[in-house]
Amino acid sequence: MYIVFLFFLGFMYLVSNWGMVYFLGVIMCMFLLKEMNFELTEIHMVSSFLGGDLLSMMLVFLSVFLCLLMVGASIKIMVSPSGGVYMMLLMSLCALLVMVFSVVDMLGFYFVFEAVLIPTFLLVLGWGYQPERLSAGLYLMFYTLFASLPLLLLMLILSNETKMSLMIFDEYLMLYDGYFMCLIGFGAFLIKVPMFFVHLWLPKAHVEAPVAGSMILAGVLLKMGGYGLIRFLVLYYNTIIIFKSMVISLSLVGCVVVSVVCMRQIDMKSLIAYSSVVHMGLLLCGIFSDSMVGLCGSVVIMIGHGLCSSGLFYLGNILYSRIGSRSVIINKGMMILFPNLSLIWFFLISSNMAAPTSLNLLGEIELIGSVVGWSKWSMLFLLMTSFLSGVYCVYLYSSINHGRSSNSSSVMSEVYTLEYMIGLTHWIPVNLLFLKSMLFIMN
Repeated sequence: MYIVFLFFLGFMYLVSNWGMVYFLGVIMCMFLLKEMNFELTEIHMVSSFLGGDLLSMMLVFLSVFLCLLMVGASIKIMVSPSGGVYMMLLMSLCALLVMVFSVVDMLGFYFVFEAVLIPTFLLVLGWGYQPERLSAGLYLMFYTLFASLPLLLLMLILSNETKMSLMIFDEYLMLYDGYFMCLIGFGAFLIKVPMFFVHLWLPKAHVEAPVAGSMILAGVLLKMGGYGLIRFLVLYYNTIIIFKSMVISLSLVGCVVVSVVCMRQIDMKSLIAYSSVVHMGLLLCGIFSDSMVGLCGSVVIMIGHGLCSSGLFYLGNILYSRIGSRSVIINKGMMILFPNLSLIWFFLISSNMAAPTSLNLLGEIELIGSVVGWSKWSMLFLLMTSFLSGVYCVYLYSSINHGRSSNSSSVMSEVYTLEYMIGLTHWIPVNLLFLKSMLFIMN
C-alpha cells in the first residue's frame, strides 16, 4: 500500500507544489508508525512480493523521514528551473528505498538494490558542487557494481539448486554451504556498508554530492548493506565461523585507523564521511559476532547513525552555503555569530560520539558486549576506537564553533527558522527512541 502511496506523493508534486509533498509525507510517516506495533521476529506479508518485520518497517520509516527532511534542505534547488527534475529524482529514490526494505524475493531485492544507484548517481552528477563529481560518481558506480555481479551469480546458482523461488524468510535456504560463493556474495554488501579497505568511494561521493545526496547516502544507503547482511546471513550460517574472524578483525583495525585519519581532516564533510566508516565498522562487528545482542546493537546503530550523520551533513551544508568553504580552518567562531546553531552542532556531535540518552550509546553498549564475548583482546581496539571517536568529535566541534571568526564570516546571512527546525528534527528522534529501547533488546 505504501509503495503506491509514494508514487502518488510524487504525482501530487507535479500538479501542486512541494508543500503537498510534505503534507502527504507526514501522513505517510504516521501510517508507518501505526504499523510498527509487532514483535521483532514477527513477519507480516503484504503480498507474495512485499512484506517484512520490525527491522524492515523501521528502515522504511527512516527512509521516508529523511526524504522529507531532504526536501526541506533543498528549498533553493526546488525553486530553481531544475526543481521539478530534482524532486522526481528524490521521490523515485525514496520509492526504491522503500522497496529495498520491503521486497521478500531475492532476485527482486537485487534489482531494486542496484536500481537505487541510478538516482543517486544522477544527484551527484547533476547537482554536485565541484568538477570532481564525475570521478566521485564513477567511483560510486564501479565499486558497487563490480561486487554486485557475483551476488547475482550466487542467486542464480541458488535458484538452480533449490528449483524454487528465493524468498528471504525461507528456512530451507540454510542448507546452502558453498564457501567461495558465500564469500563473493558477501562482497556486494560489504562494499555498500562499506568495510575498511573498500571504503574509498564513500568520502569522494559524500564530498561531491549535494546536501540531499549526502543526507541520503549517510542516512539510508549505507544501511542497505547492513540490511542485506542481516537478511542473507541465514544463507551463510554454516560458513560464518570461517569468515567472521576475518571480518571482525579487519573491522576493528579499520575503526582505529580511520579514527586517526579523521583527526587529520580539514574538510568538514570528509571528516563526517570517515566517521561513518568507523560506525559501520562497529556495525559489521555486531552482525558477524554471531549473537542476538550484537545483531540488535547493529540495528540500533543503523537508526541512530542514520539520523545523526544526516544531521551533521546538513549543518555542514548550512555553513558551506554561506561562507563557500568546507574547511574547519575558515569556518571558525560560529558560537559568536550563531549561538543557536552552535547548540545544535553540540547536540548532534554529542549523539554521534554516543553521549547518554542517545541511541548510539545503547547500540555501542550492545556491540561492545557482543564483540568482547567473541574475543577479550578486542577490548583494546574498542577502547582505542571509543577514545579516538571522542577526540575527533571534539576536534570538529571546537574547530568550527570556537576561535575568532574570519573576515568573510562577518558578512554571512542569517540562519533561517526552517534550518534550525531541520537540524533539531534530526536530533530529537535519536533521543526519544531511547525511551523505546526495549524494542531493540532481546533476552
